[in-house]
Amino acid sequence: MSVRTSRTRPITVAATVVVAALSLAACNDNGDIGDIATSTGPSLRATAPASPAAPTSVGAAGKTPAAVPKTPAPMTSAPAAPSAPAAPTTCQAANTKTVAAPLNRPVNHLLLTVTNTGPGTCYLHGYPAVRFGEDQSVPPVIAESKPQAVVTLKPGESGYASVDLSSTDGTNGSNGRTATSLVVYFRGPSGSGSVGAGAHPSLPEKGVYVDDSLKVTYWQQSLDDATSW
Repeated sequence: MSVRTSRTRPITVAATVVVAALSLAACNDNGDIGDIATSTGPSLRATAPASPAAPTSVGAAGKTPAAVPKTPAPMTSAPAAPSAPAAPTTCQAANTKTVAAPLNRPVNHLLLTVTNTGPGTCYLHGYPAVRFGEDQSVPPVIAESKPQAVVTLKPGESGYASVDLSSTDGTNGSNGRTATSLVVYFRGPSGSGSVGAGAHPSLPEKGVYVDDSLKVTYWQQSLDDATSW
């Protein structure tokens, strides 16, 4: 009995070894060791790394910010067409301001200053037709004071004339009186008659003394020319 048992075990072990060897050989013939590895553990094959996802811009709270709306370009209006300049006209009370002021030199003289307050150029034609108080006539002009050209006033510019109120020595004049009001009339291009209403510049409160030697200069472009007579 003992002898049989000892002989049977080696034969069984040997058979087991042969079976195992045959199984290993069969695996090697297929050449796929990786399939075996996957059945018992992680794959031995190298895998390509996945492409990184494109970064996503997020806001401060981790949310994707909404698209910022584009600001529309401001609408601009077309520039207004420049207005045509006002046509030149005759200086008169409606488009000028007249000031009367006594002069210290020459004595017994009154200076008339006419300033263009209109939108365009105006012309001072001839000489002023002045009337003091209730006088029924206008004084004559000093012929030698006539300028070479018509006085031209752009907006804001001034023209001048002086009025010789009375004789210097008080003997050559007659019918002396004190005038407290004055009206200045403007002549047209023809030199005769007047244009528009008269201007009413103020006189000193005590008035001015005039006599029959009263006379005026032509309108002048400069103050010096007006006060040189």
